[in-house]
Amino acid sequence: MARRTDVTGADGVRLAAWEFADPLGAGAADGCAEDRKPGVLLLHGLMGRAAHWADTARRLSARHRAVALDQRGHGSSEKPADGPFTREVYVRDAEAAIEQLGLAPVTLVGHAMGALTAWQLAARRPDLVRALVISDMRASALGAASQREWADWFASWPAFPTLADVHTWFGAEDPWLERPNPSRGAFFADVMTEHPDGCRPVFAPAQMLASRETWVHDAHWEELALVECPTLVIRGLDGQLGRAEAQEMVRVLPRGQYAEVADAGHFIHYEQPEGWFQALDSFLSAVVPV
Repeated sequence: MARRTDVTGADGVRLAAWEFADPLGAGAADGCAEDRKPGVLLLHGLMGRAAHWADTARRLSARHRAVALDQRGHGSSEKPADGPFTREVYVRDAEAAIEQLGLAPVTLVGHAMGALTAWQLAARRPDLVRALVISDMRASALGAASQREWADWFASWPAFPTLADVHTWFGAEDPWLERPNPSRGAFFADVMTEHPDGCRPVFAPAQMLASRETWVHDAHWEELALVECPTLVIRGLDGQLGRAEAQEMVRVLPRGQYAEVADAGHFIHYEQPEGWFQALDSFLSAVVPV
């Protein structure tokens, strides 16, 4: 079970945070016991939502206070029509969630865009961050061509009469794995809502493009080098973050470590939950006292 708590992000934007209880019930009757556990804040990637971390958060919650955040424009959080959706506000939102929920010193676990937010916050506020996990996010610039490809991809989406159609279309072929990927279909089905006229995403594609526009043109190596805490860079063998770049990120990080998960693409925690959690738990067991 997850308990929702709303927090106030940058510019007063309402953000939904979901705290996951220990599946065995330890500490459930005593909120103070939960508060004494080391905090973990999980940040989804672009188009994602906090629920994508449910399996990871439940596993973590036996020894950690695990909270997943719906970032602005995503999930159950506010989607301001005029934004902003800059790097600055995403980082300030995460900072506000940590402070308002009393999670510091926190472990930040981020996937894709959420990982970039996590390391930018760790660089800015080392006093708040105990450890960091970067899942399949590149530090290099992706460029204008990548942004145009994404705009074309959103424009190519067909109508989705049912959730089964969502599963089929997104899972039919993963462009990175170059084969069918049912986990990708499940990932996107989780960000759709059913309406009388069909299924639509819980986010606005235009806002996703606006969010992405603020980071794809720039490299982020300098901020990475400012991260002082122990950091795990993890990638799927068939993910978007290549091995050479991942290992260079580890070299640039003052306290970087590396892990990879076989038979996984971009959505590591969805595609290979056992391998993902084994790498995550091994890292946290070594660097976060419980």
